Amino acid sequence: MANIGFIGLGNMGGPMADNLVKAGHDVKGFDLSADSVTRFAGAGGTAADNVLAAVSDAQVVVTMLPAGKHVREVYTGDDGLISVCRPGTLMIDSSTIDVETARDVIAMADTAGHHMLDAPVSGGTTGAAAGTLTFMCGGSDAAFTGAKPFLEIMGKNIVHAGGAGNGQAAKVCNNMLLAISMIGTCEAFLMAERLGLDAQRFFDISSTASGQCWSMTTYCPVPGPVPTSPANRDYQPGFATAMMYKDLDLAKGAAESSKTWTPMGARALELYKEFMAAGGADADFSGIIKHLAGKK
Repeated sequence: MANIGFIGLGNMGGPMADNLVKAGHDVKGFDLSADSVTRFAGAGGTAADNVLAAVSDAQVVVTMLPAGKHVREVYTGDDGLISVCRPGTLMIDSSTIDVETARDVIAMADTAGHHMLDAPVSGGTTGAAAGTLTFMCGGSDAAFTGAKPFLEIMGKNIVHAGGAGNGQAAKVCNNMLLAISMIGTCEAFLMAERLGLDAQRFFDISSTASGQCWSMTTYCPVPGPVPTSPANRDYQPGFATAMMYKDLDLAKGAAESSKTWTPMGARALELYKEFMAAGGADADFSGIIKHLAGKK
């Protein structure tokens, strides 16, 4: 069993750390939220008072942080993880951040003698709790090989996307596609309804025809056809709109830096910004159907 330091015990990081504890690892966790640390301790983890305490004897460090600036600060700032952890420490950053920051931080970690992956996830809070997340990993073969046994405790699909930053590249491209497909699915259900077509009957047809997609068959934005979708619990997340907006903004930056024209991605960003302004920030991203329903 390994000594693991886990930084970031929020809605995603908390259950991920819990699963490492359940697997028998000695996990010390820290979060700026005292309530999150208390909850983690109640689940069998060891509470740490600060970042340094969490990683003091760690062989493995996992971080789940809000944005690139937080990742850069935690790893490379004064008393950052890269400088305080012993050489050879395995570092796994599962935050969703910009590709450039991921590549910069991993390069610094490699130079200091650590093994580091960017390993953002897909699967939401349900997947985090169930240990069925998809991990999209960027980094060296050695880092991926070392991290895989730990990632397999927290996830079901562990994919090595290539070199440093490629995990973030995969995540941002995937979530841009998800946002676009969700909006299209919402539009189709709304138009079907206004044309007099029952939602269940439209689902039965389209889910087995050329229009089928994950946004329809797994995360259907209307109540009824997929009982486990957020639409059946008044669009409680799930995956909050604010998080989808964050990912679309990252996609915009990636499109600009790679000189890629993404008109559908750009329009999805605008629509989710409108939905947030209308009060939908904390709703599941599939709840954008309610915003679209108010348009003519």
